[in-house]
Amino acid sequence: MAIQRLRGTLGAGVLACLFLAGCASEPTQPPASYSTKGQLRSQRPYQVKGTWYYPIPSAAGYVEEGLASWYGADFHGKPTSCGEPYDMWAMTAAHKTLPLGTHVKVTSLQTGNSIIVRVNDRGPFVSGRIIDLSCRASQELGSFKTGLARVRVEAVQVATQQLVGRSTYWKVDPVPSFRYGSFTIQVGAFREQQNALRLKSQMAQGYSPIQVSPSAYGGTTLYRVQVGAYQDLVLAQQELERLRNRGFGDAFVVAMEVR
Repeated sequence: MAIQRLRGTLGAGVLACLFLAGCASEPTQPPASYSTKGQLRSQRPYQVKGTWYYPIPSAAGYVEEGLASWYGADFHGKPTSCGEPYDMWAMTAAHKTLPLGTHVKVTSLQTGNSIIVRVNDRGPFVSGRIIDLSCRASQELGSFKTGLARVRVEAVQVATQQLVGRSTYWKVDPVPSFRYGSFTIQVGAFREQQNALRLKSQMAQGYSPIQVSPSAYGGTTLYRVQVGAYQDLVLAQQELERLRNRGFGDAFVVAMEVR
């Protein structure tokens, strides 16, 4: 989706972009237990600060609410996770697990303002944040000055800007229904197996199946606690929200590993 770049005078907002940033790392090799045969490089598992992330195979039906942040000049011109240079003036964003290339509608839950951005990077890797907007996108949404905004993120396929008088509307066609697959929810990852087993035991009463999946990382083993098995991404997202409300703020949906 072609988005016209921001033009005009560089004001105070631009100068602030030169000092504020925060986003993604390049994917590394996934654990040996995960099969990447036939996958695009951008859809393969990757790790950041000891945590493995598993991109979901489809964005269909994806809806999530949480905090949006933004990143700027420190990353301007550097490669994004999809390989293209990061352009802080383009309408793009970073997300941890959505397929790269996905277009999402981001709506401020405080003001009702909406924007459409294309996911071309990974991040943000900060607890509680679900999407990292470009500098331009944060300005369009109205979250530039505050830095953070409570938002709803919805996957869309095609979005066309419609101008009616002085108002802007987005004509959005829904994503095709490819939301079905095999999903689980990761609620924690531990270096000590006993800690993972303790969490598994605590959650055993409310969830089935629940598993502890070991994976090799940096010469050590991480034990990931994953709960539930879902064939519908929407159902997995609904359960994810309940888990976050129970205090598992860093939980996220992952595609089931291929054994």
